[in-house]
Amino acid sequence: MKHRVLAAAGLVALSATTVQSQEVFEMTSAFGKNLPILGTAGVSFVDKINSISESVEFEHFDPGELVPALEALDAVSNGSVDAAYTTSGYWQGKMNAAGLFAAVPFGPEPGEALAWMLYDDGLALMREMYETNNFNVHVELCGMYAPETSGWFKNEITSLDDLNGLNMRFFGLGAKVMQKIGVSTSLLAGGDIFPALERGAIDATEFSMPLVDANLGFYNIAKYNYFPGWHQPATLFELLINKDRWDALDERSQNQIRYACMANITDNFAEGEARNFPAMVTNVEEHGVTIKQWDTEMLDAFETAWNEVAAELAAEDEFFAKAWDDLQEFRQGYKIWFNNIYLPRPRN
Repeated sequence: MKHRVLAAAGLVALSATTVQSQEVFEMTSAFGKNLPILGTAGVSFVDKINSISESVEFEHFDPGELVPALEALDAVSNGSVDAAYTTSGYWQGKMNAAGLFAAVPFGPEPGEALAWMLYDDGLALMREMYETNNFNVHVELCGMYAPETSGWFKNEITSLDDLNGLNMRFFGLGAKVMQKIGVSTSLLAGGDIFPALERGAIDATEFSMPLVDANLGFYNIAKYNYFPGWHQPATLFELLINKDRWDALDERSQNQIRYACMANITDNFAEGEARNFPAMVTNVEEHGVTIKQWDTEMLDAFETAWNEVAAELAAEDEFFAKAWDDLQEFRQGYKIWFNNIYLPRPRN
């Protein structure tokens, strides 16, 4: 009996030591936890890492609880917040290349984007971008989903003239395309978009996928939902960790965070694929949404504008040119696989 008591006491002591030595990370998310797919991905990552690690624990905080969504990078860099689940496209105003690691207009779809990021130079270039711009962060790819819708409009859009002069919330590199064709754009966090639509500060918006956008109620004001998501054929999400905190972790703890992120990518992508088509039906049948497809002429105009934007950014920013050339080289090689292996037509 004495041995059992001693053993039990030892286990209690070991457990206490484990708890005391656990590294706790306060993590702000750019997306509210109640937003399906987009916001639940940050919560899901926290659940994953906390279920597999005894050395690190993450605590999830909604945007605004610690810092506003668009201030997360600076907060993690200066150490006022330990970590952030977000997307690099939010830092487009700080670094021209940031959008290349979030969503590229007319760029790679999910499989190709992952291939470039994880099996080519994408993630290494992303880390180089933060380092050369003196942000004290470590970054992991931690989420991904398929194309978003390309906009909610109050009126049907039939030509570029209908877009000219509109005020629109738009994200990342796609915003530069819209500016090129005469749209005035602003980057708003998710919770700020509906109030801006409601009071007329913006005329139209893009934000996320049909289920996410429906959750925010855009259909109450803008009934025309346009596809395809030319501006975001795939969207990548990142986990930022203060680099001093990251470097202090042992290799096992770092790997646990990395593998939790890898699992989160799969989960995030699958949820988006599973839950959006029912949402589209509901948007049409219950909310009076009209689903529209951009015609070839409009898509050609968007792509022409994007090519001009990319050329301009490459000419003025050495690192953008480096990352853009690397992505283009990868895509050129990938083309033989893509053009031969996938069906060239929509499913009936």
